[in-house]
Amino acid sequence: MSDIKYKRVLLKLSGEALAGENKTGLSAEVVDKITSQIKEMTELGVQVAVVVGGGNFWRGKYGYNMEKTTSDYMGMLATIMNSLAIKDALEAKGVKAVVQTSMTMVQVADTFTKRDAERCFNEGAVVIFGGGTGLPYFSTDSAAALRAAEIGADVILVAKTIDGVYSADPKIDPNAIKYTEITYDEVLNKDLKVMDASAIAVCRDNNIPLFVFALQDTENIVRAAKGENIGTIVK
Repeated sequence: MSDIKYKRVLLKLSGEALAGENKTGLSAEVVDKITSQIKEMTELGVQVAVVVGGGNFWRGKYGYNMEKTTSDYMGMLATIMNSLAIKDALEAKGVKAVVQTSMTMVQVADTFTKRDAERCFNEGAVVIFGGGTGLPYFSTDSAAALRAAEIGADVILVAKTIDGVYSADPKIDPNAIKYTEITYDEVLNKDLKVMDASAIAVCRDNNIPLFVFALQDTENIVRAAKGENIGTIVK
């Protein structure tokens, strides 16, 4: 534990990250690499929670002819599919893992309660929160912030396709400036696309730092847990 900065982390992954180069569905190779890093964190003594999106299977915008609530619930089910895949891969590596969902589906997963999540952490399990907040009109960014606040996470590790927070999209603007550290209010005022504004507000109000880094090298997950200078801290 001496080289680990954060004792309890919440890892926020996009659904697309699990798809790899295919962009849709699941990449067994990517899931294996990510869960190997999660396993390494647990072996270092870190308590790990995970929130994953569902964009590799479904995004709300896909349901352009649907009622918004229906489309959002389909997205929530997609996050649970991803959560089960992560759980299965962790268990195959000998890591105890539990999926807790925001909606009741007893045949598939446990229903989230703070008390049960705390018990799982104390038993050395990785806790994967599926189903988002359980409410339409809220993203998995909001779910990550909410669950991090509820479990008292030391940090949210935000795995992105770029290596931190920039003043503009570096893929479009070659003059974009990378921030090593930035405040929640600066993120909101400058409309920087780190997480949804509602998620940033929850993190600010509960003093939960965000560590934004690139997932391109999956070993960055452990590096982020160690607090290495590989991305941007929002606090």
